[in-house]
Amino acid sequence: MYRSNTCGELRLSDSGKTVTLAGWVQRVRKMGGMTFVDLRDRYGITQLVFNEADSIELCDRAGKLGREYCVQVTGVVSERQSKNPNLPTGDVEIIVNTLNVLSESMTPPFTIEDKSDGGDDIRMKYRYLDLRRPVVRKNLELRHRMTILIRNFLDSKDFIEVETPILIGSTPEGARDFVVPSRMNPGQFYALPQSPQTLKQLLMVSGFDRYFQIAKCFRDEDLRADRQPEFTQIDCEMSFVDQEDVICLFEDMARHLFKEIRGVELPAKLQQMTWNEAMRRYGSDKPDLRFGMEFVELMDVLKGSGSFQVFNDAEYIGGICVPGCAGYTRKQLDQITDFVKKPQIGAKGLVYVKFNENGTIKSSIDKFYSPETMMALKKRVGANDGDLLLILSGDKPNKTRTQLCALRLEMGERLGLRDKDKFECLWIVDFPLFEWSDEEQRLMATHHPFTMPNPDDIPLLDNHPERVRAMAYDFVCNGIEVGGGSIRIHDCKLQEKMFDILGFTHERAMAQFGFLINAFKYGAPPHAGLAFGLDRFVSIMAGLDSIRDCIAFPKNNSGRDVMLDAPSELDKKQLEELKIKVDLNQENS
Repeated sequence: MYRSNTCGELRLSDSGKTVTLAGWVQRVRKMGGMTFVDLRDRYGITQLVFNEADSIELCDRAGKLGREYCVQVTGVVSERQSKNPNLPTGDVEIIVNTLNVLSESMTPPFTIEDKSDGGDDIRMKYRYLDLRRPVVRKNLELRHRMTILIRNFLDSKDFIEVETPILIGSTPEGARDFVVPSRMNPGQFYALPQSPQTLKQLLMVSGFDRYFQIAKCFRDEDLRADRQPEFTQIDCEMSFVDQEDVICLFEDMARHLFKEIRGVELPAKLQQMTWNEAMRRYGSDKPDLRFGMEFVELMDVLKGSGSFQVFNDAEYIGGICVPGCAGYTRKQLDQITDFVKKPQIGAKGLVYVKFNENGTIKSSIDKFYSPETMMALKKRVGANDGDLLLILSGDKPNKTRTQLCALRLEMGERLGLRDKDKFECLWIVDFPLFEWSDEEQRLMATHHPFTMPNPDDIPLLDNHPERVRAMAYDFVCNGIEVGGGSIRIHDCKLQEKMFDILGFTHERAMAQFGFLINAFKYGAPPHAGLAFGLDRFVSIMAGLDSIRDCIAFPKNNSGRDVMLDAPSELDKKQLEELKIKVDLNQENS
């Protein structure tokens, strides 16, 4: 056998045993007539000892081992004289009598240690080496443990796991599809699923009652730290349930995961906040509640009460009160101003008001307002001496709120208030059913076109669809949307009305979704569902800034796999078989 034990399990109680270990060489140290080798596998590190007094030839061979050599050793477990309290195996070492080099290694391009000297690009190119680092591997182990816990929880609630197809038809409504050409059907294409949405609804029509799947999903959209072109969903659907049934069950699942993984007890009942309230108080439908700085609207205090024309012309004036920061220097205030003026945020400027420790008030708009107005401002925001008020304004309220949200998060980051070991979860409910798309110049479904309108708002569908609320809900943790779902439409006529409002002709709706509409004619049950983003959930539990480190083989910010060099060009023969013509001389080919 290659090994009798792993490199992480031997203890003082094993002293005197003859064992065989196999793994990778972490480091080699020569001290006089002895050579020490740290041997690493997935389970830990064990120190090996080679002594010239026992075998000069064996000690010489050990001294020639390079980093990441894969070796097998046999020896006797012995108590270490110089113990290492930082290792679980730090009380013992192996006095080696046999060394077998299983595979030599070139010098790796970066150190295989928690604090590696490799940058993101080089580590992604050699991801198979990066995954040897314990700090990366433990994220994958955490992902595995969470997946097992989720499966067991859902199984205990009578959910059945069903695999749905990866090659499906394209549904352009929503994010961009990845498409796959069909060789047997020239000129026609499959799409990779953005989610198993319609398929899981068909399973409800089929009477499966409770379905789940750890599902691979694909979206051809711009990337960021919490988004990849392929990602994994904990995808669920239930029949004969209302919104509160779904929220209660998956709140229980979240509570179970936080307790088992992090030892954190979530409240017995999580807060529910409407979309309108979240936008008004935090400028976001995924507010981070780990810290305060809630928005204060200042229209009635500042608009028309002074000669500052920017505020007098504004449709929205709002601010955040930053505790204890009245001592910010001009340089610090300029940095914050430059932050909000970045193109991705888009504010034109920033107004500050310092409520100094000595009771005086200093502001960038002093000359436009009376001392009385400034005192009224202090009272409105509930500021204490020593606090700093930061104000933004604009002619589009929600756009300005979004800018103020970015500023709030930046200040929370600067002040160390976004603690990764603190977890604040809530549900966002009562989303708008539709949102206006400037690109499409029409109403689009905020979530997807199968979301049930709030029954109280159905009369508004004919004349004021923009005012209709959705029976939708998002699970938010620490400012991250971890999951979301909705009550589904199960009535053919209401579904057809939704398609009509979204600009679908009857023919187009039937061409794309006729299978679902027809299925609803055969006794469709009321049903609802929810999907958690597994990658995001794991990254929150692991305290990561990016989901890439909890995915075994992720893509970079350009959507490329730099290890596999994908995507890549196809061979000419493959293109001919697929009946695809590519003109490489054209700029946009």
